[in-house]
Amino acid sequence: MRIILHAGTLATDEDRLVRTLLRNADILSRRGVAVPGPSRYRQILRDTLVSMRRAEPAPDAREVLLDALLDRPEDEVERLILSNDRFFAAPQQAFAGGVLFPQAEERLVNMQRLFDADELHLYLAVRDPATFLPAVYAALKGPSPADMLQGLEPRDFNWSTLIGRLRAAAPGVPVTLWCYEDSPVLWGTILRDMAGLEEGTKISGAFDLLSEIMSVEGMQRFRAYLAEHPEMTEPYKMRVMAAFLDKYQIEEMVEEEVDMPGWTDAMVEEMSEAYEADVAHIAQMEGVRLLTP
Repeated sequence: MRIILHAGTLATDEDRLVRTLLRNADILSRRGVAVPGPSRYRQILRDTLVSMRRAEPAPDAREVLLDALLDRPEDEVERLILSNDRFFAAPQQAFAGGVLFPQAEERLVNMQRLFDADELHLYLAVRDPATFLPAVYAALKGPSPADMLQGLEPRDFNWSTLIGRLRAAAPGVPVTLWCYEDSPVLWGTILRDMAGLEEGTKISGAFDLLSEIMSVEGMQRFRAYLAEHPEMTEPYKMRVMAAFLDKYQIEEMVEEEVDMPGWTDAMVEEMSEAYEADVAHIAQMEGVRLLTP
């Protein structure tokens, strides 16, 4: 079985991806893809992984977990999609010891041990630190930025270190990622990729994020254009999306105000430029696949 682990991350998903996949559960089920509701597995999976910090998993741990997850025989499932944007850490522990997701390697390795007979694939989104850190800070509603980061300097934050740690700890687990900022255009591609669907397969909700940042008129014209060009490839479709966004984008829906005590405009710009270079570096890592528009 192929296990698709969507690990979020924080401030990039809010369960929208798994909710969209669940809207397509019947179609996916006919293709051997299981998308259980998060309430069926998050707590039991968390408890299992925590127990593995102290001892080896029980011989039947995988079977017990799958029995709780699946509503049909295991041999009828080719792909299982699990999603949790807090898989690596809750916001309160995201920067423990001044390290981004310090338990990430352990949790991924234990997940691999639990499903050692399966193919585990990791999916996650990354986000510009200039907006990611304020978003996590806003979710905490308590400590100061310095307390939250526990010694990590905002300018030193990067995603490539985390991805490098994960690759070193679990080299047999391929990583697929994308930039949060590209999600509205990439949404359908992400959904199909996780579900193992062919390019161009119709899937409900593929334009949900796009519709939030494009005017009603723009979406109507975009859908009409799609109807007139049914053989459009996905890469060309994304170029069309970009063209329509250029004309019909709702500016207030895409402009993010950065509100962090002590941050300057110059600092924000510097962090965003470093993020672009960091993503380019990640794209060159072995075993990593970057989805792009």
